[in-house]
Amino acid sequence: METITISESPKYVGETVKIGVWLTDKRSSGKIAFLQLRDGTGFFQGIIRKNDVDEKTFDLAKHDLHQETSFYVTGEIAEDKRSKFGYEIHIKDIEVVGASEDYPIGNKEHGIDFLLDHRHLWLRSRKPWALMRIRSRVKLATMEFFDKHGFTQFDAPELTASAPEGTTELFDVKYFDDDAYLSQSGQLYAEAGAMALGRVYTMGPTFRAEKSKTRRHMTEFWMIEPEMAWMHQDESLKIQEQYVAYLVQDLIDHCATELEMVGRSVDSLKPFTELPYPRITYKKAIEMLQEGGFDSKYGDDFGSPEETYLADQFKKPVFIMNYPRAIKAFYMPTDPEDDRQVICADLLAPEGYGEIIGGSERSYDYEYITNKLEENGLNKEDYGWYDDLRKYGSVPHSGFGMGLERFLAWITLQDHIRENIPFPRMLNRLRP
Repeated sequence: METITISESPKYVGETVKIGVWLTDKRSSGKIAFLQLRDGTGFFQGIIRKNDVDEKTFDLAKHDLHQETSFYVTGEIAEDKRSKFGYEIHIKDIEVVGASEDYPIGNKEHGIDFLLDHRHLWLRSRKPWALMRIRSRVKLATMEFFDKHGFTQFDAPELTASAPEGTTELFDVKYFDDDAYLSQSGQLYAEAGAMALGRVYTMGPTFRAEKSKTRRHMTEFWMIEPEMAWMHQDESLKIQEQYVAYLVQDLIDHCATELEMVGRSVDSLKPFTELPYPRITYKKAIEMLQEGGFDSKYGDDFGSPEETYLADQFKKPVFIMNYPRAIKAFYMPTDPEDDRQVICADLLAPEGYGEIIGGSERSYDYEYITNKLEENGLNKEDYGWYDDLRKYGSVPHSGFGMGLERFLAWITLQDHIRENIPFPRMLNRLRP
């Protein structure tokens, strides 16, 4: 007799198998009980009939199995055309492994704060199970995409001596006798990697010391940050839209069940695979906002209402290009058509989710970067190595960063960005 997983059930129709499962719910009617089961690979139903088992086993199933009890179930796999999964198990025997009493997350509605406080258990429920599977698939598809496009994965440090963008939103830690900070971005290190390897990308956790309580900001999140040598903005934007479209199509192909569980229609995602995405300038965006009744003027940054309005005009992701230099980072080069601006672009997601990618060309002029470091009050000793990238054979290069949780919140239509990571942490609540 084979020991299998729920996901392998279609290959064992008509055969008796053994599966390690947890109970999520149950109901009974007379001489039959219906057990809702999960095993980490999927969910399906187990049916146990009184006439097919001994009295002890039937009583166990009907009265003594509680939510999240773990057990081995033995039975025959059968087709179940009424269920979305399409298969079930007709139970012949049950072997309890771990009891469960008074499981705190019952099969009823709970508030998001309660669920996040019990995240270590809520992960077992269908929605977070589906979200984690989608998250895992996006990371795998990310590696596949960049490998196909000639990128090398490059690991940046999590402890740094300085801020990548010169901000003060840093978590400081003691590094023996020196000051250090939790990484805010892997970008500057990836630029060094690009000068050695041509095309690189980093993927890992980053930290921002912002006491924000919006649905779009976190203190700990994951970033995917490619850097590309010998590349200007136009080619970078093509890479960005190809990457997003690739991720969306990959989820359509491999996570249709999980997407349905979180309330996202596969059909609603298909338009986001159609390229190219629209592109407008920052100046055009200001005009559109003014025409739409916003009190926006040149020089303003965009908040959630403005980003939502702009993206809604296109019904698909849209690039906003070349923002004023005053609201962007020091390393972005001057726009040759307007020296008030820099060569950069943000990709806004539709459906109210706003910016998911921020990118730019990186200035490769030694004097420009040196002056910008001074203008921004950044210590030359901390950034001397970054200056060296311009001093020794620099080339035009571009890069971008995509927030994994923001992308996932959009794709899975989640109101709370925290739902898309296994264990969200907040400044005042450093526990799962």
